[in-house]
Amino acid sequence: MAQTTYADIKNYKVFYGWAKHAPQDWIILRQFENTGKTYLLLVNPQTLETKVNEAAFYQIKPMTWVQVRDFFKSTPYQKALNKAENQSVMVQDAGIERGLPKETGISLTADLCPSHRPLDRGIITDMFTAFQQVERPVPIALSVTGIWMNKHQADLAWLKQMQQKGEIYITWINHSYNHRVSRTLPLTQNFLLENGTDINYEVLETEKDMLKNSLLPSVFFRFPGLVSDQTLVKQITGYGLIPIGTDAWLAKGQQPQAGSIVLIHGNGNEPVGVQDFIKLLKSKAPSIAKKQWLLYDLHETVDEEFDGNN
Repeated sequence: MAQTTYADIKNYKVFYGWAKHAPQDWIILRQFENTGKTYLLLVNPQTLETKVNEAAFYQIKPMTWVQVRDFFKSTPYQKALNKAENQSVMVQDAGIERGLPKETGISLTADLCPSHRPLDRGIITDMFTAFQQVERPVPIALSVTGIWMNKHQADLAWLKQMQQKGEIYITWINHSYNHRVSRTLPLTQNFLLENGTDINYEVLETEKDMLKNSLLPSVFFRFPGLVSDQTLVKQITGYGLIPIGTDAWLAKGQQPQAGSIVLIHGNGNEPVGVQDFIKLLKSKAPSIAKKQWLLYDLHETVDEEFDGNN
């Protein structure tokens, strides 16, 4: 099903609360107006899935973020936020790096940072070809920047078409708006840690552009360059977003294990990582055919780790 386009967004803001509509309770993360109606961006605290709906459809109880986290503290969503914060001490690759899938396999994430080069469509087509007999739609998580969205409308339309045809299922990860980077500054002062960064703009403007481009924002966030500090991680979780790292950045030679969250760049700037992923698919072909090596939806991977008694 195609995601609705919200072309006339006004008053887009952080808004926390509890939205009730039996049988499911939802957490409210954002509120905005579009063509005279009030809408909410909601997350299911059990599955981590998001959706946008009219506010009039729900009983709403506004809450502070502290109240939300306490009220929903036993849910997979809240446990994932806690884990991401507990892993925030590293300057590079804070956040959730791997999940616990039921069977051997990985979750694939591809970053779409600002780039003059077109989307590497071969990643998507080769992935679909490899899995179409055993897994359809094939899940992939795309970390998207505001600048990439606005400068690559044809590639974005192609991705949406692949999803509408049921060939792939995309989880859209917020990757900041500008993805600023300096070749000279140390990591502790680089990317989103650079002086003068407006975190509110980087997070919310990206979400607004997603909605204007018919993309559904997820609850996941990937730091540009995978660079952060504890303060920045807390800022991001303060928006209700779960930082997603990686334990297998293929272009750096990191090998994926069972449950890995794999990172490649799909913006044309990292051919080595893309080639390594294509090789990985070919090497796993017999296991894929037997459904012994699959791609996992990032929601399921993260949710499963924190479900039940974990």
